[in-house]
Amino acid sequence: MAPSPQPSATTSIISGSHSNTDAESGDALLHRTSYWEWLNQDVDPNDTTFPLTAYSFMTGYMDVISFSACFVWCGFQTGNFCQLAIAIARLYEGPKLLQDHTFRTADKQALTSLLSFQVGSAFGRLGDRIGNHKRIYLVLGTFLQALLTMAAALTLWKSHQPSVSNDRDDPAWTNILTFVGLAFMSASLGVQGVIGKRLNTQFGTTIVLTTIWVELASDPNLFKLNRKVPSRDHKLFAASFLFIGGFLGRSLVGSIGTPAALGIGCGARVLIALSFLFCKTKEPKPDRIQ
Repeated sequence: MAPSPQPSATTSIISGSHSNTDAESGDALLHRTSYWEWLNQDVDPNDTTFPLTAYSFMTGYMDVISFSACFVWCGFQTGNFCQLAIAIARLYEGPKLLQDHTFRTADKQALTSLLSFQVGSAFGRLGDRIGNHKRIYLVLGTFLQALLTMAAALTLWKSHQPSVSNDRDDPAWTNILTFVGLAFMSASLGVQGVIGKRLNTQFGTTIVLTTIWVELASDPNLFKLNRKVPSRDHKLFAASFLFIGGFLGRSLVGSIGTPAALGIGCGARVLIALSFLFCKTKEPKPDRIQ
């Protein structure tokens, strides 16, 4: 019987190249799959101190920008809601001929900020579907804040209105573009607030610090300075960096104007988004022994 033909060198080379290509394709697919799985893993909330501290910084930074121009907080919605109550109460003050039936510019701005903040907070519904602790959700949510901040910067730049007002009866922002810019700013903090809240850490929403002040003052470990106390330290970080953000934001508004200050804020939000990529993955809970 004739011997079976041996594969030629050319055939071996071709077969080898096919094998190498298949192996490389498999490795690339595995890499892509692993990376996607990593993005969909839960972040450990205990390792989010840096991004949440930066969130608190951005709260002070953004709020002083809107308050400097129109005396409306784009993040502190309790004050805006009370301002609307005052606007309604004016309808019933004094004699009928002296009643103020006008809806003032400041009242309109407070309503715009309140409604826009709620629209931004609705982003949390997406977190309920994806997972509120998923790395991809935290990164995309913070990038969305950056986009909203940049939209506010561009809108306020096109408005051609001043950045600072020194009289409550004469706000610097009065035209329609400034209302849109205020809406973008408020929506960005609405997204930030719901992300911070759902992480369920000592930072709270990273926006409203009233609860943090109450819990900080009543913390039994407040004066134990010889050791780390997360319940105290993280609250101090939130309050301190909100103050620093407000100080820096007001300084920049006074020197380079609102659009440029918001542009810097957009860049800061991009860095915060990237910082979530470096947070540790949450360890799975061990199964209970039956």
